[in-house]
Amino acid sequence: MQLGFVSAILPDQSLEEVLAFAAGEGFACIEPMCWPPGRADRRFAGVTHLDVDGFTTARADDVRARLEKHGVRFSALGYYPNVLDADAAQAERAIAHLKTVISAARLLGLSTVNTFVGAHHQKSPPENFQRFREVWPAILAFAADHGVRLAIENCPMLFTWDEWPAGKNLASSPAIWRRMFEAVPATNFGLNYDPSHLVWQFIDCTAPLREFRERIFHVHAKDTKIDRAKLGDEGILALGWNTPKIPGFGEVDWGRFFSALSDAGYDGPVCIEVEDDAFGQTLAGRQRALKVARRVLEPYFAS
Repeated sequence: MQLGFVSAILPDQSLEEVLAFAAGEGFACIEPMCWPPGRADRRFAGVTHLDVDGFTTARADDVRARLEKHGVRFSALGYYPNVLDADAAQAERAIAHLKTVISAARLLGLSTVNTFVGAHHQKSPPENFQRFREVWPAILAFAADHGVRLAIENCPMLFTWDEWPAGKNLASSPAIWRRMFEAVPATNFGLNYDPSHLVWQFIDCTAPLREFRERIFHVHAKDTKIDRAKLGDEGILALGWNTPKIPGFGEVDWGRFFSALSDAGYDGPVCIEVEDDAFGQTLAGRQRALKVARRVLEPYFAS
């Protein structure tokens, strides 16, 4: 396995600066964010470390030269929109840019793009599943034609009341993954597995690893802390009783997780995802969060 990080936490730095930081801290890889340049519609979105609009072979060669210079590689390209958005025009724009990211991945010689399945948050799961079956086969066929796998992160995207009740990402649980892979059995369709999102749904984050071992294309290392007093007072239907943390500062037993992950045969990238405000929102604080998380996880990686 190779330890890296998700670049979204360093939005104020250029790709060159992110790569230099990664190399200096001993990270093997990064997952660069590939949002279209412009205003973000939510926190940690809208970050563009790799602008793929109009991406060419010459630009791909330049990026590869930078990676070689720093001794760091891309684990995958990251773009996490809602391609099943309630706004049909927004969904179409998201699909179009996702295809642009896929095309850039091919030019860079990368095999994986990380994203979301999406969901209409006011529709029922059966309605969203039907929409998934209508939309996703064509996206996956496009990716397959470009030699690219799509790794779906399992975050429910349910954090605020305007995402209630279904959230904005259908692929949130093992039961749904199983149905998805049965309905759309494309071999380039898999998971960007984040254990933290299972923990706050009270799902054992190690239990699905063996069943879905052939579908795990990428892993995010993020933790979560559950405020059990607030949970006990307001109930599971309330929001705000779980807080994203860096690895080692929350509920995930990382030794148990990596044991199960290696037993499942996974040997790919593991990228730290920082959304932990305890380290502050300055550049120095966010970089410190990455450094501390690396120290927590590095015992599980061969030197």
